[in-house]
Amino acid sequence: MASRLNPYLSFAGNARQAMEFYKEVFGGELNVNTFADFGNTEGEIANNVMHSQLETPSGYTLMASDMAPDQGAAVPNSAVSLSGDDADELRGYWEQLSGKGGTVQVPMEKQMWGDEFGMCVDQFGVPWMVNVVAQQG
Repeated sequence: MASRLNPYLSFAGNARQAMEFYKEVFGGELNVNTFADFGNTEGEIANNVMHSQLETPSGYTLMASDMAPDQGAAVPNSAVSLSGDDADELRGYWEQLSGKGGTVQVPMEKQMWGDEFGMCVDQFGVPWMVNVVAQQG
C-alpha cells in the first residue's frame, strides 16, 4: 500500500452520526468500531466511536473517532478541502455539506483566481473548503 494522507476528525460523542451523514454525502463503505468492541465496556465511553473509516467511490478516505470525556470538546483547527474539475460532483457535495444545518462562510462562486470556491461549516462543526478548478481552454 502506498502512503496516504487522510483527514482524521475528532468529535465529542457524535462521531457515528457525523460519519453516517458523510456516508450519505459521499457514498461508500463505512466501518465503525466502538470502545466496547475493543473491550472497554464500562462507563459512558463504551458506545462511543473508537475508530471509524469511510472509503468512498471517489477514492476519498475519511476517518473519525469520539474523544474521551476527559479530553474536552472537539475544536477544529483545520478544514477539509475538496478540489477537482468534476463540477457537478463537487457542487453536489457542497450542497449537502452546507445544507442540512450547515453554515455558509463563503458562498460557492467564481473567485479572483478563476476557480469556483466556497467555504462552509457542516452541522457537526467541521469546516469544509470546496474548489472547482476552472476548465482551461
